[in-house]
Amino acid sequence: MIGSGTTLVECKLLQRSAIGVDINPDAVMVARNRLGFSYRPLDEDYKKPEIKTYVGDARNLNLIKNESIDLIVTHPPYAGIISYSKNRIGEDLSSLKVPEFVGEMEKVADESFRVLKPGKHLAILMGDTRKHKHYIPISARILEVFLKSGFILREDIIKGQWKTKSTREKWSGSKYDFLLIAHEHLFIFRKPGKDERTTKFKNSMCW
Repeated sequence: MIGSGTTLVECKLLQRSAIGVDINPDAVMVARNRLGFSYRPLDEDYKKPEIKTYVGDARNLNLIKNESIDLIVTHPPYAGIISYSKNRIGEDLSSLKVPEFVGEMEKVADESFRVLKPGKHLAILMGDTRKHKHYIPISARILEVFLKSGFILREDIIKGQWKTKSTREKWSGSKYDFLLIAHEHLFIFRKPGKDERTTKFKNSMCW
């Protein structure tokens, strides 16, 4: 779920080899275009990293070997809040309702666990939504999904949303009996090491 490729750009700057995958061909093309810049750092030891991109599905990372990845950074859609492919891609997670989205994210979690090296980390940014003036905690359900796949929760970083609707345009009406959602969760998970005894982390694991 590389989106516009910001993470890959940072990898290029930081000399980190990377593999970027997205189900939307348009996203992959944008990412490749953004990676086309020339870069001459002051560090003479800088070596251009190997960065690959391909159109694929996070639920089936068939081009990536088992336990070969040091870090996974991903930012899935928040169910069907924004349709990134405008329903042109049937498998697009952003075209699903919350229950179906959570079910498909179970496959994402399992594949992420498979390709990640033991002891390494996964970072996933998730937000929530509201319907009929009531809160829908998508992030909490995704947290549970990744814990069920075997991950240990290392951190829950609260990311403020600085460009909410209230800061850039006026809403119709004058009174509201609900609050704006102005945060996201950046969950940092760790895959247990080989033969690691995880008893002491039981309260940070699947309950």
